[in-house]
Amino acid sequence: MTKPIVITGVSLYGEEAADIVIAKGEIASLSAADAPSGAVIVDGSGLVALPGLVDPHTHLREPGREDAETIETGSRSAAAGGYVAVHAMANTTPVADTAGVVEQVWRRGREVGLVDVFPLGAVTVGLKGERLAELGAMAQSDAHVRMFSDDGMCVSDPVLMRRALEYVKTFDGIIAQHAQDPRLTEGSQMHEGAVSASLGLAGWPAVAEESIIARDILLAEHVGSRIHVLHLSTARSVDIVRWGKSRGVKVTAEATPHHILLTDESARGYDARFKVNPPLRPESDVEAVRAGLVDGTIDVIGTDHAPHPDEDKDGEWAASAFGMIGLETSLGVVQKTLVDTGRLTWRDVARLMSEAPARLCQFEGHGRPLAVGEPANITLVDPKRAWVVDPRGTASRSHNSPFGGIEMPGTVVGTILRGAVTHAHPAFGGLGK
Repeated sequence: MTKPIVITGVSLYGEEAADIVIAKGEIASLSAADAPSGAVIVDGSGLVALPGLVDPHTHLREPGREDAETIETGSRSAAAGGYVAVHAMANTTPVADTAGVVEQVWRRGREVGLVDVFPLGAVTVGLKGERLAELGAMAQSDAHVRMFSDDGMCVSDPVLMRRALEYVKTFDGIIAQHAQDPRLTEGSQMHEGAVSASLGLAGWPAVAEESIIARDILLAEHVGSRIHVLHLSTARSVDIVRWGKSRGVKVTAEATPHHILLTDESARGYDARFKVNPPLRPESDVEAVRAGLVDGTIDVIGTDHAPHPDEDKDGEWAASAFGMIGLETSLGVVQKTLVDTGRLTWRDVARLMSEAPARLCQFEGHGRPLAVGEPANITLVDPKRAWVVDPRGTASRSHNSPFGGIEMPGTVVGTILRGAVTHAHPAFGGLGK
């Protein structure tokens, strides 16, 4: 049985100080005076406590691409980044388009036990965009799937998208769209603009994202169903989502950490660590995405953690895979770009990276307040302990981080899932010991 833990003098949401008493998997008290006998006492002075982080967008690669990541290594990386729950995307091998595959992912996540792994189901069979997958069977499975996505591929057929929206409406499900018109992005390598022209790389026009988002918002309005926009990346995409919300459409949107820090200028060295889909955009788009997070147009931050083995990223740009890892750097990027600049508070971070993702993904027991009687799902951050990203020093099996050599201003020093310590930074080794 996990020993009771008392974390003294910690700052809840970066605001008032309290002592978090953890017993029997719950927050038992906010006063050390109530500590049970035999509890482990840990000094939390200078730390910020947040509800355990929730990632709505993680690629764990298992089954099929265990050379890039496994549920165990991905879970370890997630815990190191402060996460207690993740949504595992469906583009595995075989594709998670049946009840059998999503249950396999769900059960393996439970066996590992470091984070709660909830699988998404594919919208279409084999991500091919031709016919609907077993949406109902996945929803009724032990995995209890409520969100479906062909992420990595766009559901470009409007008739198929309408049918998917109609189907999931019957059980309050959500379609999460990778917004990319395939006809407008054939052979594309990076954002279409001045940088792509100077590098001689085929461009990925912003309108290829924006047109799909606009179409899907209209379809969701027509059907009365829920649509979620994955990894939104352009200024006009933010405007379109804002317009949809103003009409009362059930639309939510997500931004990634790399789309609020990096720009397409990063591609000038042809370093494929910066090759991602959707691509890095110009500074004006990056600023618009930041503003969308600040004003609430964008609901959640998702990592889009996309591990690849070295051989898939070390070659020429055009031959390299799209994607970046990001579970262990996400909170640092958000602190660097939005908290330390005064645009967001730690309570805002809790909303964007825990509370709202848990509601969106319907993860019971997650995203709950730091209050007595609530599950002890907690992320502890030392906002003043800076560190420099070493892509080969992460818990992920892959090393394709675009943030190598960048200093992050704060460190996740502890992650707690239902009272059990799943990650403890060496500098905070007393946690759970």
